[in-house]
Amino acid sequence: MTTSKGRYYSGLQQATAIANDSLSLRRTCNAIAKVIAKSMGMTGCRVLLLNPKNDFLTTIGSFGLSDLYLRKGPLAATKSLPEVLEGQIAIVSHAPSDERVQHPQIAESQHVVTIIASPIMRGQDVIGQVRVYSRQERSLSDLDEEFLRTIGHVCSVVLERAELSQFKERVKRTCATAPKQILPTEMPAASLKPVEFAHESEAEFANLLDFYQIEWLYEPRSFPLAWNGEGVSQMFTPDFYLPELDMYVELTTMKQDLITSKNRKVRKLRELYPDINVRLVTRKDFARLLAKYGYGPLGDAKVEGVGRILYSQTQIKRRVRSLARRVSKDYAGQRIVMIGVLKGVMCFLSDLMQHISIPVKVDYMDISHYGGHGDIVKITRDLDCSITDEHVLMVEDIVDTGMTLNYVLAHLASHRPASLHVCSLLDRKERRLANVQLDYVGFEIPDEFVVGYGLDYQGEYRNLPFIGVLRQE
Repeated sequence: MTTSKGRYYSGLQQATAIANDSLSLRRTCNAIAKVIAKSMGMTGCRVLLLNPKNDFLTTIGSFGLSDLYLRKGPLAATKSLPEVLEGQIAIVSHAPSDERVQHPQIAESQHVVTIIASPIMRGQDVIGQVRVYSRQERSLSDLDEEFLRTIGHVCSVVLERAELSQFKERVKRTCATAPKQILPTEMPAASLKPVEFAHESEAEFANLLDFYQIEWLYEPRSFPLAWNGEGVSQMFTPDFYLPELDMYVELTTMKQDLITSKNRKVRKLRELYPDINVRLVTRKDFARLLAKYGYGPLGDAKVEGVGRILYSQTQIKRRVRSLARRVSKDYAGQRIVMIGVLKGVMCFLSDLMQHISIPVKVDYMDISHYGGHGDIVKITRDLDCSITDEHVLMVEDIVDTGMTLNYVLAHLASHRPASLHVCSLLDRKERRLANVQLDYVGFEIPDEFVVGYGLDYQGEYRNLPFIGVLRQE
C-alpha cells in the first residue's frame, strides 16, 4: 500500500503540533506513534529510547500494539535490528522467522509480519528508534523512508526538550534541598528517564539506582501467569529490571495484604519461569539489596556526605581489568614489583594485581608530610625487598600536584631498578605542579575532592565501593 505525499505531509504537521504541546513525554510519544501508524497505513508503532550504554531500548510511546507484545522483555539494541545503531533503516519482511527479531514467538502469536525500524538521530549519534508494524508484508518506498527520517527529527526534538525539562527539575530540587552543596552548573546532565511512576516509592527507588549509577528499565516485561483458553487471564509486571544484575525487582509497601498478594505472584512467576531472577523488596530492603550486590555502602561506611558518584563499582572494575591487561601485555615474559604508598592505594593495588597474568611481587611504602604547607615529604616506612635490576611498577590511587610522586620516584630510582613506570587509578591534571609521567591511567578527574575505593576524608569513606565527590559544605 502506497501512502500519498499529502497524507505524509498532514502527518508531519500533526506530529509537529503534538511536539509543541504541553503533554507529558509518554503522552506526546503515544500521540506521535498514532500519527506515524495512521500516516503509513500500518497496524502499530512505537517510539524507543536507547539507554546511555547503547545496549537496551525502552518504549516511551506506542500505538496499536498489545500489552503482551510491548511487555515481552527488554530489547537488546545490538541483537534486535542492530543495523539501526549504524543509522540505517531496517526492514523485516517476516518477523516470526527473522533472526534479528528478538522474540519471534511473540511476534507470531500477535500476527506481526513486517517490522520497519528507523533511527532517531541527535547529530551523528543514534539515540532511539521509530518502529512500525504490519500484519501484512510491506515494502519500503523512498517516500516511506523520507517520512520516517523526517519524523525521527521531530522525535529527537521531543526527547531533547524532555531531557532539558528533567534536568531543570533536578537542578530545582537540588537547589531547594541543598543550595550550598552542589551548584547547578556543576551538576552532570542525567540520561533521559521517560517514566511516569505509579507510586512515589518507585520514584524513590529509581533515584537511589541513579545515585549509584545502576542501569534500570521500568516495567519492561509482563509475565503471563494464567490462561483462559488461548488468551491470557492474569499477568504480572515487575516494577524494575536491572540489566547488570539480570534481576527483576518488585516493590511493595508494608501493608500485609499487598505483601501477601505480591508474594503469591512472585512464587507463581518463579514456578513458571525458573530462569528468571526476581526479588520482592520493601522500602527497608532498598539499601540492603544494593549493598548485597556491592553497590551500596559496605558495613557502617558513611555515604550521606557524598554529593554524587563519579565512578560506579562496575566502571571501576572494568577499568582495573583493562589496565591489568595492558600491564600484562607490556611486561610479558617478565616479573614486576608493584609498589604502593599506604593507605589509599590498598583497594586499587589489590584488585589490579589479581587481574595481572604475569609473576608479581608486592611491596609498600609509607610517607608523611610536614612543613608549613605539608609540602615536605618524609619516608616513614621503606621497602622490605631490594628492587635493584627489577622492573618496578609504582601504583598510585590518585596523582594531583605530582610533588609527592616526584619525590618517591626519585627515591626509587636511586635503587637502580631495571625499569620504573607509574600506574595511577585517578589523574587530577588541573592541580599538576611537578612534571611526572603517568604510564597507565584509569580515569582523569576534575578538580574535586573524591572519596571511596580506598580514598578517605578524615579517616572515613575508604570502604565505599565507588568513587564519589564529597559535598562542599
